[in-house]
Amino acid sequence: MDASAIPAGTRPWLRPQTLDRIEQVVIALLWVWLVRRVIVSPNAYAPLLLLSETAVMVFVLIRRPTQAISLRLGDWLLAITATAAPLLIQPGYDLFPAFAPVGLALLFFGNCGQLYAKLALRRSFGVAPANRGIKISGPYRLVRHPMYAGYLLVHIGSLLLFFSPMNVLIYTIGWWAQVRRLLAEEALLSRDDAYRAYCASVRWRLLPGLF
Repeated sequence: MDASAIPAGTRPWLRPQTLDRIEQVVIALLWVWLVRRVIVSPNAYAPLLLLSETAVMVFVLIRRPTQAISLRLGDWLLAITATAAPLLIQPGYDLFPAFAPVGLALLFFGNCGQLYAKLALRRSFGVAPANRGIKISGPYRLVRHPMYAGYLLVHIGSLLLFFSPMNVLIYTIGWWAQVRRLLAEEALLSRDDAYRAYCASVRWRLLPGLF
């Protein structure tokens, strides 16, 4: 269903404003739960998990509302799964200390990249597929989804610092949903002539030369 043409009689909880609020509450609650796990974690690197996820939570809360948002249940489930997965990571012991410098470097560059992308978006940031305006400046001149590229570096770095089979599973599910979510976003944004022109000038979605 296209949110730009919401039919009369649509249930209140299916309206974009209501879905926005529900999404904000879910993200805030999961962030609080992550903070509690970080506080009791035996891993000295655990507070680093909050850098990226706190930025997500803050930008979700201050974003600009939109009517041009997907109301498809599948799109929302993908968005929530991709966003919730990193908030469920278990910051246990550092099992591979030799890889810590690589993990820290990936966290640093990934966080710089995702924050740069968020600052370029400003209040146009969102979780579910939506058109909050087409951005073509800053890191968006390099790839179409630089924020997700930053997340990818952060999550690989986090896995090196907090490796466990459970965290591997969480990130695998999260990135399966993230890629599907990315494609759903592009399907919605491609209804906009400006975005189609942008895609023609910026070829790569996430990783230059690969995807």
